Amino acid sequence: MENNGLMLFLASLSGAILAFLFAVILMILFARPLIQWILGRWIRRLMSDRYPENIWEMVTAMTRTSPQMVVENSLRAQSGNIIERPFGSPRKFLNFDGLIFSPAQLATLPAQENAPVDVKITIGPKSRKPLALDIPILAGAMGYGIGVTEKVRLAVAKGTAAVGTATNSGEGGFLPEDRANAKYYILQYNSAAWNKDPAILKQADAIEIHIGQGASAGSASFIPPEYMQGKAREILQVPDGETVVIPSRHKEIQSVQDLQTLVANLRQITGGVPIGVKICASAKLEADLEAAIQAAVDFISIDGGQAGTKGGPPILEDDFGLPTIFALSRAVAYFKKRDVKGQISVLIGGGFNNPGECLKALALGADGIFMGTAVLWAMTHDQVTKTIPWEPPTELVFYPGSRTEQFDADAAADHLKNFFHSFVEEIKVGIRALGKTSLQEVSRDDLTALDEWTSRVTKIPCAYEPFSLPDQNDQQMVHVSDEERLSNPDHDSGQILHAESQKSESRPKETVKITMKKRWSALFR
Repeated sequence: MENNGLMLFLASLSGAILAFLFAVILMILFARPLIQWILGRWIRRLMSDRYPENIWEMVTAMTRTSPQMVVENSLRAQSGNIIERPFGSPRKFLNFDGLIFSPAQLATLPAQENAPVDVKITIGPKSRKPLALDIPILAGAMGYGIGVTEKVRLAVAKGTAAVGTATNSGEGGFLPEDRANAKYYILQYNSAAWNKDPAILKQADAIEIHIGQGASAGSASFIPPEYMQGKAREILQVPDGETVVIPSRHKEIQSVQDLQTLVANLRQITGGVPIGVKICASAKLEADLEAAIQAAVDFISIDGGQAGTKGGPPILEDDFGLPTIFALSRAVAYFKKRDVKGQISVLIGGGFNNPGECLKALALGADGIFMGTAVLWAMTHDQVTKTIPWEPPTELVFYPGSRTEQFDADAAADHLKNFFHSFVEEIKVGIRALGKTSLQEVSRDDLTALDEWTSRVTKIPCAYEPFSLPDQNDQQMVHVSDEERLSNPDHDSGQILHAESQKSESRPKETVKITMKKRWSALFR
């Protein structure tokens, strides 16, 4: 009986395999004609049906009105409420693509490939306790509860600590575990009631007073009870069933003098850590900057129009706030005019995604770059496969997400560390290509503009404008012997050749023009 059963199973299996192979052969033989027949009928119908009955009507309609607008208007029609779009505006603003670096070649030699590059920055250099970071890239604000989960906060803390940069608490609740795992912790002082205890404030390495942000301007935030449950609600001390509200204004700030008082109080409580403000860039940016200067802040964080958020009204994301490159250029120019550049640090964020953009912003005068969306994507990395294609990856990281338990915080921290390391090493490659070995040496002189609009915004000369060589009247004739020039150890390193004009006239000499004003010598500086 056992043998009969085995034979029956093998016969059935063989039959199934033969049937499958036969079906495959039929598909190969008839697939092309079948596909051609189906496609032919569809195209004939597409080409002959009247427009009101033709599916192509959708294509023409969505060419006029984008699919995004169709979907967002459908969401409005469904809910009757303000919709909240994650990750900021999809609009294409003027950005840093219109700038290009000028590589070192002959007039300036590239730095040696193994030359160490210093990329350290200091936030609030004039404060009693300046915040020194190992890299110029910071994690942007991500609030616990109002934005992301505890796992995400811990992953950011560990990832930033591993590379010696800062994490930012955002407007959410204070997590002791977050502070414990972070090396450098920027606490955001929000307009709500939480995180105001001196015991919490004293744990910060810097405090950022939140006034506004690029993706939501200075509007209030409302989080319904169903989206804020559990531990986060307890930390914020908001009763069950109540909507969590973050007001649009600080009760204690009604004037510039009030801001000055708050800054002084926070400085006293914390023992002198850098105190700054975070703002959205408006057309009256210089007036806002002046208010910050009068308040005696140590740094200012400016969020450009390309900034992201957990969710914001599309009208605020698309139609409010200056694009990042406008905001940065104007802020640096005004700080220089007021002679406070170098005393008050300028941090910039909004739409930064790659090392080139960040190095350009630093060359334009930013002291540091903060990133949120790029950091979030770097952390989730291949964990997005836990949700797609059925759910968006945000279900892993946003506090009310349905897949938050599947998020691996340790793996995310490791990926974030790798991301920062790769990012900064690429920046170092760029600095060496400029012939420099320190971020502090990089300046706007290393940039050229590819279009007139970018040139006008940044005051960087266009690439079609020739470089002005030293004026003949500013040059001094000096003599350097061939033997001295070849034996000079500084020659190969790209350093300035130091020539002496009082050499003996009897020695063989070569006339070399050297501009003392610009410190040019033998084409090397």
